[in-house]
Amino acid sequence: MAPTPVDATLFASLDPPRLAGGRCDGCGTVAFPATAACPRCMQPGMVPHALPDRGTVWTWTVQGFAPKPPYVPPAGGFRPYPVGYVDLGEVLVEARLSAEPGALRIGTPVRLVLEPVWEADGAPVVTFAFAPDETVRDEEGPA
Repeated sequence: MAPTPVDATLFASLDPPRLAGGRCDGCGTVAFPATAACPRCMQPGMVPHALPDRGTVWTWTVQGFAPKPPYVPPAGGFRPYPVGYVDLGEVLVEARLSAEPGALRIGTPVRLVLEPVWEADGAPVVTFAFAPDETVRDEEGPA
């Protein structure tokens, strides 16, 4: 079965995964999630804008507490996981990072992925996350 988004307004598409942002017609500011008015100049009329699917880790940490609903803990209970800000060039996106903490560094290239959070009627319900982008070669070598 095809996945269902946890919140359809977050996505421009699921296949391929792309986040739905908004771009201000007046000043060009990009926002995520999309908003009705520009957060910079307050002009109404943000236009839909699919965000890039690749970026870099701007900063990160490990979230040690369960999020508020609609989060549903897995069967084994909550387990801490990495979260951070991903620089997509036009905007920073706060996101779950689908990686072991030892694999993350500021500047790590990442790509957008769908992450299953629970099942509904036999189909996965997904949110977004960013995972290290193995297609980008690390110019500096191993850390």
